[in-house]
Amino acid sequence: MSLQTNLQGRLRNTSLPKSHGLMPVFEAVVNSIHSIEEKGNLSSGKITLKINRVSQEHLDFDAKALPAITGFTIIDNGCGFNEKNFQSFKTLDSDHKIDKGCRGIGRLIWLKVFSQVVINSQFIDEGRERKQRVFYFDSKKGVHSDVISNSDQEETGTIVELKGFDADYRDNVAAKGLTIAAQLLEHILWYFVRSEDAPTILVVDDSGEKIDLDILYDQHMHTSTFHETITIQEQVFELTHIKFRASINKKHQLALCAANRLVKEESIQGKLPGLYGKISDESGEFTYTCYVASDYLTEHVRSERTSFNIAENVNDILNEISFKTIREAVLERAQEYLKDVLTNNILAGKERVDRFISTHAPRYRPIINYVSEDLLIVDPEKSDKELELHLHSQWYEVERQLLCDGHNIMQPQSNEHIEEYKDRLNEYLKKAEDLKKSDLANYVSHRKVIIDLLQKSIERTPDGKYVREDMIHSLIMPMQKDSREVFLDSCNLWLIDERLAFHSYLASDKTINAMPITSNNSTKEPDIAALKIFDNPLLVNNQSDFPLSSITIIEIKRPMRNDMREGEDKDPIDQALSYLEKIRDGKVTTPSGRPIPGGKDMPGYCYVLCDLTESMQRRCRRANLRITSDGMGFFGYNEPSHAYIEVISFDQLVKSAKERNQAFFHKLGFCN
Repeated sequence: MSLQTNLQGRLRNTSLPKSHGLMPVFEAVVNSIHSIEEKGNLSSGKITLKINRVSQEHLDFDAKALPAITGFTIIDNGCGFNEKNFQSFKTLDSDHKIDKGCRGIGRLIWLKVFSQVVINSQFIDEGRERKQRVFYFDSKKGVHSDVISNSDQEETGTIVELKGFDADYRDNVAAKGLTIAAQLLEHILWYFVRSEDAPTILVVDDSGEKIDLDILYDQHMHTSTFHETITIQEQVFELTHIKFRASINKKHQLALCAANRLVKEESIQGKLPGLYGKISDESGEFTYTCYVASDYLTEHVRSERTSFNIAENVNDILNEISFKTIREAVLERAQEYLKDVLTNNILAGKERVDRFISTHAPRYRPIINYVSEDLLIVDPEKSDKELELHLHSQWYEVERQLLCDGHNIMQPQSNEHIEEYKDRLNEYLKKAEDLKKSDLANYVSHRKVIIDLLQKSIERTPDGKYVREDMIHSLIMPMQKDSREVFLDSCNLWLIDERLAFHSYLASDKTINAMPITSNNSTKEPDIAALKIFDNPLLVNNQSDFPLSSITIIEIKRPMRNDMREGEDKDPIDQALSYLEKIRDGKVTTPSGRPIPGGKDMPGYCYVLCDLTESMQRRCRRANLRITSDGMGFFGYNEPSHAYIEVISFDQLVKSAKERNQAFFHKLGFCN
């Protein structure tokens, strides 16, 4: 029973991704290699791939882009289309070259991408006479117009013209001749790295470019290749380890081949400890590729040669080879091949993590003992941001595991000895303690950043000026906000005094009449005002008697300001005392509106943050304040106002905050 074939139907059912528009061109080159092998002239074989473009006559001479590709011409000096080869070409799914891994449908993908193929071939017939065969191939008529004539050509060979490049495919492939040549080299690289000779292959571009693949191969290679074989479930796989020069735009990858052609590439960057973007040996930087070839891959390649009929993973019971199995076996050999290189990268990655934790992120130090060593091996070129995100994900996983363990820890396991349970409990508690130490380290690190920002804000800017006090103010607390509008984490009152973190009400740059703790109608705006009710910071109080309270005023001046003089508007000490009096005169209440007995005599604390310029020192002396032993501030008590006053220079503010934070670092066992 004969079966008919619908060529157009076969084309519809043949899949070829738009990004694989050069596949039929490369397959045509492979056919030429086979033709040369059949003739037996590998050493003198020659193949020319011509890139045909739109004629320059039809182009705007000012155009910068390369002329569009219209098609390709492949010329070889192989055995040509003798009768046997011609009959095979006309037969879909032919097994003529099955020993070379050919499926007999390669010509189908020619017509997926090109509208017409013209073939002109010189061959020797069975009578040993020289002949020429010309025929056409398209989707409407198939193989047609075959004409055979006598030939006076000395050498056999074939010219294949691929015409009418489909725009959808053309727009998704490389336009430059050198890029096309590099992709062709990758596709047929096996012919260059095997022990037999490869024919001379040239890529000639209508733009004037000419590339010899032998020279391109030498330019790509970093060192010589290394071959080995491995066995996976009784199937033999040939591995070719290749180091490409780092200048070549490639990533570290596995290249899976079938019938001596590249089919699938898979990036392995980062899949081996130490295998990152940059690796180098004694000859310099390189990128690594392992080419994998096997009869198993050839048997399971799909007809279009763009992928394999192999599952990513399979159940062990099925006893089938999966991509996962192949990948793991090949990566094991790749790790051995690159052992010396990877060892150096691993050490550099560990040093990068240690240095980053020590200098930027000490919060992660307590948890690194609970993270797999492989997860602490990173690319030494990682940015601080990328490394922070990586370490944070590990920190999160440790915390997640701790929470999971916490639900089970209180229940002894069946048949568990009491000592085993104690060990398990102690291990859990140790991990919990380290995780909390990590939280503390994170807070201390945050404070270090705030101190560094404060120090930068009091320095002279490149234009020779100093920043306004607003910047310093915002570091201590967001402006025009009160404690009902901001989280405690947004306030950095600890810069001035750790005790200021405990307050019942806090206002920043708010008018006095807008504060719920007073009914005074003054529109004056103290920089920072705080009401503190001792032992009752959250105002949760059911007692009839209120505890002792206090009011704190903080006044901030621009760095190096030197125009201080007498008067409430020019003397920051007088300003702070005036704000204090106005709040008291408004009959101070709790934030919820309840009166505080004795509010008029409530103790007051006034802090003035400024530089001790000449005029500021004069105001301190006029206020009868005493200079501190280190000469970096003034302090004293104002009896009429019932207020303690402290003038803190910006240098002293930074110095004191650093010393207090340094103590935390030392206590945690970190360096600052």
